[in-house]
Amino acid sequence: MNYPPKHHQDNNINHMIDVIKTYPLATVISIKDNEPLITHLPLVYEEGKLIGHIDIYNPQAKLLKNNNEVAVIFSGPECYISPSIYSTTQLPTWNYIKVHLTGTAKAIESKAALKQSLITMTKFLEAPEHKYVLEANNPRLDSNLAYIEMFEIEIKNWDGKFKLSQDKKPKDIKAAREELVRVNQESIRHFIDRIF
Repeated sequence: MNYPPKHHQDNNINHMIDVIKTYPLATVISIKDNEPLITHLPLVYEEGKLIGHIDIYNPQAKLLKNNNEVAVIFSGPECYISPSIYSTTQLPTWNYIKVHLTGTAKAIESKAALKQSLITMTKFLEAPEHKYVLEANNPRLDSNLAYIEMFEIEIKNWDGKFKLSQDKKPKDIKAAREELVRVNQESIRHFIDRIF
């Protein structure tokens, strides 16, 4: 049995890289003594590797080195799809874009590399407006370097899960796409209004 179905898989690395760059907050998963350790961190993609930074007091920091295996999930847009949007009879479903990666983690010990990496990540995350620039001579940056560890993950396996109603008729695929955009724009505003 082939699961998930091939039409819900996207093995185009460029599509997966685009998800990583557009939605850089990753779920990083390591295993220690049969227990998962999970941290949410922004990661930057650079030539087959993911670069990240973690607080030294986070227990997962000890596992993001020595070529330990790690799994990483990037999440793109997602939403419930009501059968009411289709022109044909369907059942309810959930559409989503996810990228699952596995690889090995290595610590980068150089504080100079860490400092430059933090500057580079800030520049990436500030794009395209660049309203804030993290300057190399920022005293807060220097005072916090001792509490941050830099790591890189060499990606070994890529798995794109793009469940976007691809098995439906073209008219219904288009309706599902429009619903994904509409719901994501509206649901964020409604959710934030409820919790703030």
